[in-house]
Amino acid sequence: MAKPDPALLDIARYPFTCTIDPRFGDLDVNMHVNNVAMAGMLEDARVRFGRRTGYSKMVPGTATMVASIAIEYLGEGNYPDPIEIGSALERVGRTSQQIVQTVTQGGKLLAFARTIIVTVGPDGPSPLPEAFTAAAEPWMLRP
Repeated sequence: MAKPDPALLDIARYPFTCTIDPRFGDLDVNMHVNNVAMAGMLEDARVRFGRRTGYSKMVPGTATMVASIAIEYLGEGNYPDPIEIGSALERVGRTSQQIVQTVTQGGKLLAFARTIIVTVGPDGPSPLPEAFTAAAEPWMLRP
């Protein structure tokens, strides 16, 4: 993935934000939040985002699967200051949704991620219900 469009890095465009406190164990030998811990924080924020949007209630009997994830590490995070993660839907397809996330700490940009999540039923990819597509509008990346 090329360096993200600067417009995607504005946390004000993201309808959902959450704060995650790094743990001392998340640090690498240089005392920065390590990449694996950052990926875990992004995952945690995606789950919180999904819960807030009501996604699982709208697609009962299905599961989700990450089909693709790209993380651009843009800065170094430190302990113990909280990390803020903004999440938004960038696109909703027939069986998938694309989520973008931006990560900041004290106003400093740390990372950008784009994840494609597929809805899966007992027979493979499962179409998203029309109700989900309609309900997704408030959770889309703001202009």
